Amino acid sequence: MVGNSSAERRNGKKPSGLNVVYGALYGALVLLFPRALISEEGHSHPAPEKLGTVVFPITCRQEVQKEFERAVALLHTFAYLPAEASFRAVAATDPNCTIAHWGIAMTYFQPLWEPPIRAGGFNIAQQEIRHAQQFGTHSDRERGFIDALALVYDQAAPYQGRIVSYEAAMKKLADAYGTDVEAQVFYALALLAAASPLDKTHGRQKQALEILEPLYRKYPQHPGVAHYLIHACDSGELASRGVTAARVCSEIAPSAPHALHMPSHIFTRLGMWSDSIVSNRAARIAAREQGDISEELHAMDYLVYAYLQQGLEREANEVVKPLAQLQHLDERDFKAAYASTAMPVRYAIERAERSDWRGAVVPHRSPVKLTDSVNLNGSFAFPATTIGQSKSGFRRWKPRHGWRRQKVSRTTLGLCF
Repeated sequence: MVGNSSAERRNGKKPSGLNVVYGALYGALVLLFPRALISEEGHSHPAPEKLGTVVFPITCRQEVQKEFERAVALLHTFAYLPAEASFRAVAATDPNCTIAHWGIAMTYFQPLWEPPIRAGGFNIAQQEIRHAQQFGTHSDRERGFIDALALVYDQAAPYQGRIVSYEAAMKKLADAYGTDVEAQVFYALALLAAASPLDKTHGRQKQALEILEPLYRKYPQHPGVAHYLIHACDSGELASRGVTAARVCSEIAPSAPHALHMPSHIFTRLGMWSDSIVSNRAARIAAREQGDISEELHAMDYLVYAYLQQGLEREANEVVKPLAQLQHLDERDFKAAYASTAMPVRYAIERAERSDWRGAVVPHRSPVKLTDSVNLNGSFAFPATTIGQSKSGFRRWKPRHGWRRQKVSRTTLGLCF
């Protein structure tokens, strides 16, 4: 979450007073959506033309080796649907390639986003990982990957317990194969997945950095290393350690909208608004060209925030306006729901602070049909309207659309990224 950072002052930009509000709402929303606030990544992204370099030796037929490594690279860029198709192609070409079924199951595991298991995919993934365990493999290393992932799909335990068990199993695998790059990278990802958003010491993120920073120096073209390094640094405390990775992430996979966007996580933390604008303009264009509405909305959300921090209200409005034409977004896509709901609220509150608070009174509705468990309209629009009402003198406003009354103040509400 971005607050009144020293970087903003160094850049000569006076921080917005609403950053206090933004900072506080993070604490409120983290209780509602704790895993989703760890990062803005997740869901599927179209297959990029350039994926970086992955080396993952397997005990399958030689002709599937390159396709398997391509699938792993897609996995590291969170391109889950193309990765699944690639792993399935490997399994079809070599029916005895057990590790391909691990790969298929991995594409349903979205460890840094909400939900952590792809919607409707638990049973499919569980069947795939059980097939891998039952069919077996002669490789102890491959069996380590398979058995670790099986813990994620164990219905007998709650998710947080499963992810901690998965982290421990991946540590065991990484320790046993200290020179295996993929074992180290997936262990680092497991650390990030198990990290609590309430841990202000960022203990697991720092552990992940101890793995990823040396790997980046040795394998600068690995798509997962730079990607996960940025995630590990996505906090006010650690952001400065992610600048180098942010500068090169888009060069590793320049065709991937997600890779073009990822640097802005660090740029936003450090108040580098012009860099964030460049990053998300490129990501938005690439996402639109590839038909990835979720990634496009995500880039737009960051773009609106960066424009507003520079006082570029007209430019921000040009990004927000197309939301009025959006219809029938996937209600299971948290990233699209979050971005499409947050953008108009950000715009209304920032403009209200600079001009007239009555502009924040009108509730802003998301184009996503949201479920009760993911009521972003209530989490964003109701607080924004309440703040607008209180600042503009209204006293008898009643919440609409089934929103429940709740105690609201500038010190307990804010927006997150």
